[in-house]
Amino acid sequence: MKVFKGLTSYKNSAKTIVTVGTFDGVHIGHQKIIRKLNKNKSSNESVILTFFPHPRMILQKTVELRLLNTLEEKKVLLKKAGLDCLIIEPFTEEFSRLTALEFTKNILLKKLNISKLIIGYDHRFGRNREGDFQQLQEYGKLFNFEVVEISVQDIKDVAVSSTKIRNALSEGKIEIANTYLGYEYMLTGKVIHGRGLGKKWNYPTINLNVNKNYKLVPKTGVYLIRCFINKMEYFGIMNIGFRPTVEGNTQTIEVHLLDFNADLYGKEIQVNLIKRLRDEKKFNSLEELFQQIKKDEKTARTLLATL
Repeated sequence: MKVFKGLTSYKNSAKTIVTVGTFDGVHIGHQKIIRKLNKNKSSNESVILTFFPHPRMILQKTVELRLLNTLEEKKVLLKKAGLDCLIIEPFTEEFSRLTALEFTKNILLKKLNISKLIIGYDHRFGRNREGDFQQLQEYGKLFNFEVVEISVQDIKDVAVSSTKIRNALSEGKIEIANTYLGYEYMLTGKVIHGRGLGKKWNYPTINLNVNKNYKLVPKTGVYLIRCFINKMEYFGIMNIGFRPTVEGNTQTIEVHLLDFNADLYGKEIQVNLIKRLRDEKKFNSLEELFQQIKKDEKTARTLLATL
């Protein structure tokens, strides 16, 4: 998959088949659109035009939006989906002021050399979301490109949205989120030094510093997780929370990997969330805390036997 940082860097004389959107999460609904994109492409190049920052981050600055994917995660997921080309256009207030006609002529035709556009039944585009499917059809006839609609029934069959997934994660409903995503929700970050308390109690943990502050971190609590280190699969338990037992006041992400003992400081790892085990709680002592971690490990190993 070829990746371009903006429309200005995209050069292609061949005809393209295109879809446009933020594709946050690259969930099962998005995957359906991409399959249709690839199925319809024939000899054309399949292209997704997406935006970063997310338009809502620019147009609704009073609303704090957390995203399901970092840009790097999104690239990996779209590549797996079989996309030929990804264009990441910097979204600005100026870009948002393009009319539907300007977007069609200046972006779809002049920049992308479009032959076919795949969109959802409720897709809207241009300044103030003024353009709709009917208008695109009219432009298609006028400028000689085809518009293919994902039907309302196809969308309803999937019945998923990035917002639904964000809500599920914020409520700790990780299994629902994973079903909607079609893969396990991931957190990617660098392993940093913590206080070393786990090592003293023979339960060493790694502290994960999530790379991007716009990435959505699920509800606090203890989770069953998996991760890959040097292409080997490991499982573990992860706590997202504020460490109330040791009077913590900032959120941390701590992972205890089962049957693993190696130095990971400074390394970048990806953690996949499988199931939420319990709420975070305050214990009367560190001994009580680590007794609970033993119980969490036992629960995790029991669940892993059923996977």
